[in-house]
Amino acid sequence: MAKKKAEVKLKSWGIYTPWDSESRALPRLLKVTREIPCELEVEFGYIVNIKKAKNRKLQYCINHPNIPDAEGEPMAPFAGEVYIKQNDWDFFIGDTVWEPLENKQGPWRITLAIDGTLVADETFNLVLP
Repeated sequence: MAKKKAEVKLKSWGIYTPWDSESRALPRLLKVTREIPCELEVEFGYIVNIKKAKNRKLQYCINHPNIPDAEGEPMAPFAGEVYIKQNDWDFFIGDTVWEPLENKQGPWRITLAIDGTLVADETFNLVLP
């Protein structure tokens, strides 16, 4: 039997309160924006609502703007996957900035896919204040 088509809706995006990965609570939206100040402890990203996809794989990927690793090579994108927990599920994907700030400027692309099919794609531009 064919799987139902997942419904994915972008609920909010921008700057959020700090996210606690140990908590079930999602961060609270502080400001709707795609232009993010490149400052320490600024949490940014987006929240999607996913329906009709329980127990399917959600892949996430955060592409950084050529941030160098310890050897000076561009860092690989941060990627992983989780199983969708409910048939009506809100999910936060985001990141925060770390030292040094100067090399964190530029476009950060954050994508989500369900079973390999792209369902959300947002780019945030980090700028030094």
